Amino acid sequence: MKNILIAGASKGIGLALAKQLNADNHLYTLSRTVSDELTALNTEHTLINVVTDSLDNLPLPDSLHGVVYCPGSINLKPFNRLMEEDYLNDFQQNLLGAVRLLRVCLPALKRANGASVVLYSTVATRVGMPFHASVAASKSAVEGFAKSIAAEWASSSIRVNVIAPSLTDTPLAAALLNTPEKRDAAAKRHPLQRIGSPAQIASLTQFLLSDNSNFITGQTISVDGGMSVLKV
Repeated sequence: MKNILIAGASKGIGLALAKQLNADNHLYTLSRTVSDELTALNTEHTLINVVTDSLDNLPLPDSLHGVVYCPGSINLKPFNRLMEEDYLNDFQQNLLGAVRLLRVCLPALKRANGASVVLYSTVATRVGMPFHASVAASKSAVEGFAKSIAAEWASSSIRVNVIAPSLTDTPLAAALLNTPEKRDAAAKRHPLQRIGSPAQIASLTQFLLSDNSNFITGQTISVDGGMSVLKV
């Protein structure tokens, strides 16, 4: 049984992943809030904000076989309305929270003798989209960071990969999908004419955490209904 840490596990992709992994792994979960669904899974849960709270006394097992950082932001504004604070907030949430968490997890990851880290980016790092300047900048930083530490940690048998979804039906995206018209328009922007689900992203994450993916590292994998590469 593997020890897996999921940050941002109370909803969205993190919760979907916790549900998929719970039966066969020992889960350590972190989130700013606790949902009834997460509580029902009976994980080792810590109520914490990994971006701002101290992680010095984070309860961790001696070895960690996987770490997944799910917190993120969707801060969409025209460029002339984006302030420096917006960029800094997105950078803190999307990149520096992961940096802080991985810093304290690294010793336990090394002791696993074969661990996997999964981070998340966005389709907007590959396809220029209006109003995405801040989030695309911070998520591009996530991709560059992941490649660098994947190279640095390869000798310790720690794999690092990134998943880049398009708009996914999560609570974070609720304001963009809160009417039938918005959902229909979002679906039509994808070549497959539909919106991704948290379970789909979680399934790929589960694969990247598994031994079946132990020859994959330093990659950014798109799960976007073909949006980043297809024109139909």
